[in-house]
Amino acid sequence: MDLDVFIDRHRESWQRLEALVKRSGRLSGAEADELIELYQRVTTHLSVVRSQTPDPATVERLSSLVAQARSVLTGTHTPAWRTFTRFFTHRLPAAIYLGWRWWVPAGLAFYLVTGLVAAWIATNPDVQASIAAPDELREMTKAGGGYESYYSSDPAGSFAAKVWTNNAWVAAACLLLGVLFAIPPIYLLFTNALNVAVGIGLMFGAGRGGLFLGLLAPHGLLELTAVFVAAGIGMRLGWQVIDPGKRTRAQALAAEGRSVVAVALGLVVVLLVSGVLEGFVTPSGLPTWARVGIGVVAEVLFLLYVFVIGRRAARQGETGDVDASEREDVAPVAV
Repeated sequence: MDLDVFIDRHRESWQRLEALVKRSGRLSGAEADELIELYQRVTTHLSVVRSQTPDPATVERLSSLVAQARSVLTGTHTPAWRTFTRFFTHRLPAAIYLGWRWWVPAGLAFYLVTGLVAAWIATNPDVQASIAAPDELREMTKAGGGYESYYSSDPAGSFAAKVWTNNAWVAAACLLLGVLFAIPPIYLLFTNALNVAVGIGLMFGAGRGGLFLGLLAPHGLLELTAVFVAAGIGMRLGWQVIDPGKRTRAQALAAEGRSVVAVALGLVVVLLVSGVLEGFVTPSGLPTWARVGIGVVAEVLFLLYVFVIGRRAARQGETGDVDASEREDVAPVAV
């Protein structure tokens, strides 16, 4: 192939495509159709040049022209930082907010069960004796005992990482296993409530309950709220299996499942914060009021994030699902 002849023959098409690309925001319908046709034609020209006469200057020119035309036709991709920002300012808080009717009652039920069981244990020596032998109970509840020393049992960084990993697994189990008719999240919440109640009940029974709550509150408020969110969203996912509404069960699970993924990613960050609090603040030498105050501030900030930013995003139409352009295509069906 004679490259000079090829260039001379198609130069007008290339120049015309360049002109249309430069006017991309002001094209008429006919010009837009022409742009598509020329893009396809010049793409073929580029392929021919590459395969038969790979002249670097011509290949570079046509590659640049084809790339510019493709950008005009398909639109530019959203920058990664913008997608990341929108996730945390719209999608995540909206997904958590829209599930509040599930996770808020779950949290209230958790605290109710924990309080009742803890009071039962604290006021019944026979129940305490059934949990462990007297010597073991004294070892766990004494000053510097098992419950008190637990939070300083490992270096702060290592302890925070271990706690974060464990809590992330619990949250993931609540979210993903919720599809099994919402039973696993309920079970996990109940067993966790019993575990927390045993510690509180034994420490109050030993007259050291206030100290124990002072150790729990700095990290526990945010940590437990994250677990409530995971359990509530997981139960909502399970409810879609039982009652998908006007959608098919597959469509309901797909939409809800994408929101679950968003919540799971967000809770990783929330649990990281609670893990840092548990590793560095809870065992610190700060006064109890300061440690508890830090935990309360973290909890309040999270709730404001959900019920202010999340509610605003939900009112703007955000559902926690991915953008429509990223969802699966759905074939039309008869009504």
